[in-house]
Amino acid sequence: MNGQSWLQFVIERQDALWLRTGEHLMLAGLSTVIATIIGITLGIIGFKIPRFKGILLGIVGILQTVPSLALLVFLMALYHKIGVLPALTALILYALLPIVRNTITGLEGVDKATMEAAEGIGMTATQRLIMVRIPLAIPVIIAGIRTAAVVGVGVATLAAFIGAGGLGEFINRGLALSNTRLLLLGAVPAALLALIVDFSLAGVEWGLKPIRTNEKIGNRPLLKTLKRATIAVPILVLALSTYIYLEGHPLVSSHGKVAIGTKHFSEHIILGEMMAQIIESKTDLKVVRRFDFPGTMFCHKAILSGDIDIYPEYTGTAYSAILGYEPHSKQSPDEIFNKVQADYNKQFDLKWLSPFGFNNTYAMVVRKKDKKEYGWEKISDLTDVAPSLVFGVASEFAERPDGLKGLENAYGLNFENVSDMDLNLVYNALKSGEVDLISANSTDGRIPAFDLAALEDDKSFFPPYEAAPLIREDTLAEHPELKEALEGLEDILDDNEMQRLNYEVDGKKRSPKAVAREFLQEKGLIKSPEPEPEQDPEETVSYKYDYDLGNTGLSLGLNI
Repeated sequence: MNGQSWLQFVIERQDALWLRTGEHLMLAGLSTVIATIIGITLGIIGFKIPRFKGILLGIVGILQTVPSLALLVFLMALYHKIGVLPALTALILYALLPIVRNTITGLEGVDKATMEAAEGIGMTATQRLIMVRIPLAIPVIIAGIRTAAVVGVGVATLAAFIGAGGLGEFINRGLALSNTRLLLLGAVPAALLALIVDFSLAGVEWGLKPIRTNEKIGNRPLLKTLKRATIAVPILVLALSTYIYLEGHPLVSSHGKVAIGTKHFSEHIILGEMMAQIIESKTDLKVVRRFDFPGTMFCHKAILSGDIDIYPEYTGTAYSAILGYEPHSKQSPDEIFNKVQADYNKQFDLKWLSPFGFNNTYAMVVRKKDKKEYGWEKISDLTDVAPSLVFGVASEFAERPDGLKGLENAYGLNFENVSDMDLNLVYNALKSGEVDLISANSTDGRIPAFDLAALEDDKSFFPPYEAAPLIREDTLAEHPELKEALEGLEDILDDNEMQRLNYEVDGKKRSPKAVAREFLQEKGLIKSPEPEPEQDPEETVSYKYDYDLGNTGLSLGLNI
């Protein structure tokens, strides 16, 4: 990606950008519409029953205090499903407070004299509510909907953490790859969407304000037309986003497609790309790439629910984090593999295919200069100094049985200062001196890139972590050609080669897609592009530029 212009960067991802924007609008728009219906109804009930008002406002107020990511994870566990349903539910719950509160405020704020006049001309209580109080309260209610919609656009970026799509996927991937351009590709459109939604609903709010007869108002029919047109703007935006979502989302129709998922760090995305590209090369199937799951449990739930068909997993992770066995490395890689293969087949109807060939175990990593200065060679060397060290750990490592607690027990370590953060931030934290030691992956390219060093696991605490494709049995039965295609990746990598590929992404800032494609071409697993024919020196020089338009299969050619 070095030397690539912003325009080229966006052009290469324009199909994904449109798709994620459509998903984002669908999530924010649909949740706001549903929340509006529920919120106005509850607001009217709260207005009509004063003793219910305090309870109602208290409940919707408490919902606002729950951290959004925590609410998403809770709903995912409640539904036993990742994706759109828990994300929509969370967005609806977050949108209720401003809508309910403004509905009650608007209804209470109607002038008493106006209501007395309506009662004086013989209107019933229901007529006064529907024909007088609600129309006069609408501008205040719209202001609440406006707030809810803008907040919804922002919170929807977190939906990507549970596989619901949206512009948050670019942000997740940018964090995973330390790629500022990808971060901005998600953040800038999300900010623009928030402004567009706010501006559109501000127009609705203006258009619905009560009109006072005034000599300055000239053409009243024109004013009504402008009001109707303004009101139509968010409706058109919602309709367009729904259309983009239904027509453009690759998972709407699964015929002839397989979905591959990965966790959001470089190595997993590279492996995901290798699987995707070899399937596309060796079969007629189209691959849906879902490369933004936050961690193991998200991928596991996704493959069990059928949201994805395949993802790369590590045997040691499956052995301890999923199956719950006590971690130890005295078992051979083959013993671990056979155990997880049998248990996964029996418990989950999932099949492990042949490993890629490398073992990405956990590693305790320090700065190389500290290792030399303090004479640290193995993890046991940290026993006496552990209380004075700041230990940076990935969130998943902090809770896994083969993680923090098990490590401390095995080595007698006592880390009093443990900093819990995203996996993709721990390396920068160590490099910048914010922490003294991190839990890392032994094949991560950032270890050499950041001048770091791994300590020896001298008590053999960590089990083998061989990476291999994990696939649903029903997917394999429906598409048996997948097994032959993916078996082509058996023993294709060793530890050093995997670390080199990771360095290409983390150190040299290349895209995982390009790195995976180049590697597979070197191994002869997919075809290399045909070389350009040599120019006749006497012919007119012709320069040809080809731009690959993302995953559309199209290219833009330009000859000069």
